[in-house]
Amino acid sequence: EVQLVESGGGLVKPGGSLRLSCAASGFTFSSYMKGRFTISRDNAKKSLHLQMNSLRAEDTAIYYCARAPTTEWERGQNYFDYWGQGTLVTVSS
Repeated sequence: EVQLVESGGGLVKPGGSLRLSCAASGFTFSSYMKGRFTISRDNAKKSLHLQMNSLRAEDTAIYYCARAPTTEWERGQNYFDYWGQGTLVTVSS
């Protein structure tokens, strides 16, 4: 069974930092991401970490971890087949 479990959300002040994590199970682990935040990966623990710095109010959102089927992704079918539960990040003073 594929599972994606997220953690690390919460309330942070503008200009602050937060680290989100996603633990994966049930499939071969690889990942790719582009964006203004920094992502790191621990293959041994099958986990991703999203380091979010210089947060702004407009970054307030529910952040999701999702899996893209690799073969479909390589063919340009950019969709996700499994999603985590989401973690809320609130940026507010």
